[in-house]
Amino acid sequence: MTEVGNWPRRAAVWGCSGGIGRALCEGLAEHGCETIYAGSRGGDEPSGGPFRPFAFDLTDEGSIASAAEAMKDEPPEWVIVASGVLTLADGTGPERSYRHVEAASMAEVFAVNTIGPALVAKHCLRLMPRREPFVFAALSARVGSISDNGIGGWHSYRASKAALNMLLKNYAIEMGRTHSGGVVVGLHPGTVDTALSEPFQKNLPDGQLTAPGEAAGKLLGVLAGLGPLDSGKVFDYAGREVPA
Repeated sequence: MTEVGNWPRRAAVWGCSGGIGRALCEGLAEHGCETIYAGSRGGDEPSGGPFRPFAFDLTDEGSIASAAEAMKDEPPEWVIVASGVLTLADGTGPERSYRHVEAASMAEVFAVNTIGPALVAKHCLRLMPRREPFVFAALSARVGSISDNGIGGWHSYRASKAALNMLLKNYAIEMGRTHSGGVVVGLHPGTVDTALSEPFQKNLPDGQLTAPGEAAGKLLGVLAGLGPLDSGKVFDYAGREVPA
């Protein structure tokens, strides 16, 4: 990875009500980010200081479009999609067998993990300057790697993240034709101590669970070190490329 530019003056975090999203907002503020668009369903936190809260729903394109439109006069230099779902609101968790796959549950997982971030990109990438560096990043997962999949299972979640990774690659190629300084990437945060991972923490080896603040700090450091040649890839919290 190559060092580029400085930390952003303006950034947008889509999904700041979760543990890692909130920590990303706080980390950006600590690095002197002057304006942080902080998106959540409620649209009311964090607030004060550099934070500009806004409301959005990943399953409602109109809300995404409206939020992005409100940023156009002072567009973010970094955009981070920090939303995702592993266990659904009704308690449906990742499928351990093909026998457990259900159309409605799979569609809900894809709506949040794949389609939502794709729509955020649709409305935010058009705000990016052609001749200046920018970063668009979405939280992905190592289990979205096809070549690294040795145990199977978690069908909808794995597939949704693999599809997200493909879309990020596509967007990186397209943006690279007109925006030479841009970076479009996926990020694997590891296993973070949040509500998303809480049902699956019981048998984790010691040291594998990371606090949100620590994970966010590592991810922001990775983003700060990326350059255009890294666009289209997925990186983990240590800056290592995750295989496709």
